[in-house]
Amino acid sequence: MSGFVFNEKPITIESGEGAYLYADDGTEYLDFGASYAVAALGHSHPAVTEAIQAQAAKLTYVQASYPVEVRTELYEKLAALAPGDIENVWLCNSGTEANEAAMKFARSATGREKIVATKRAFHGRTLGSLALTWKQKYKKPYEPVAGGVEFVTYGDAEELAEAVDDETAAVFLEPIQGEGGINPATTEYLQTARDLTEDAGAALVFDEIQTGIGRTGTLWACEQAGVVPDILTSAKGIANGLPLGATLCADWIADGAASHGSTFSGGPVVCAAANATLDTIVEEDLPGHAGAVGEYLTSELEAAVEEHDLPVRDVRGDGLMVGVEVKRGANRTLKHLALSEQLLALPAGRSVVRFLPPLIIEEEHADRAVDAMTNVLS
Repeated sequence: MSGFVFNEKPITIESGEGAYLYADDGTEYLDFGASYAVAALGHSHPAVTEAIQAQAAKLTYVQASYPVEVRTELYEKLAALAPGDIENVWLCNSGTEANEAAMKFARSATGREKIVATKRAFHGRTLGSLALTWKQKYKKPYEPVAGGVEFVTYGDAEELAEAVDDETAAVFLEPIQGEGGINPATTEYLQTARDLTEDAGAALVFDEIQTGIGRTGTLWACEQAGVVPDILTSAKGIANGLPLGATLCADWIADGAASHGSTFSGGPVVCAAANATLDTIVEEDLPGHAGAVGEYLTSELEAAVEEHDLPVRDVRGDGLMVGVEVKRGANRTLKHLALSEQLLALPAGRSVVRFLPPLIIEEEHADRAVDAMTNVLS
């Protein structure tokens, strides 16, 4: 018996460095997917590698009820970096776990059941967070999933207002939908969500698992809208490849949270990787760098579409979270990008090519991606 969940690609990866991955046949690939935004600092970053090795030699694991310096440091770091005053931190192993914790904390703190989520949303694959995920292909075979979830059209403030009431425990939103097609929310929409939840006594939850850790030009995407949620979830790039998720909560949520736990919450080695990752991102201002290079990438893609009359409907996103909606199907385009141009990217639905490169890329890497897209789509 071998692995059966993933459809394996015909490229065996042997190593990685910076923005590049290397196959077992020696082929070099420019990684513009970063394994769904996980490799925020690129591959084999020296600061992260050193932190992992040092901590592994000292203490690999002890359960979270025993304080460990490296875990306490991460708690404090995330609290300091969080938007507003959401300073209470729960650590887990993945984004879906972070969102499940957010569901539980919101229901416990409010004493309510109903959760409002959005069409095209993706919040994870375990049964709780799967209930918040829109696409039927992910959840239909596993039904029944958790109940009490109502879906509204993403970006429609009037529909959201109709759904949020005094029975609502939480509203879950991605500031930019990732899996749903790289769909940015407007500032007005996020502010409306904040106002509605405050008035109803419900929790506003921002799923920043893909948008966070500097990808969109600020450390958290919600900062650009000036909106502070009650709960923020993070994962993917937070430990640059090691499994870590985080649920950040306002005091009223933390005070009302019932019993919760996880065997592997805040493992020391993973926390060491996260501390090194966050320190590097902040010290090198990688959010600002991602914003600048992302703006360059987007403008160059738009220029190439116009100059070469490429079959592209739209280029959208923010920072280094960019979607190119193509007319011929994303998977076909991605196959040719990988095999013909040695550029690895991702789909976001059937028609959107998704770029989530490491935050360390430079304009020369963006140029190569634009050239590759031009060659494949011409």
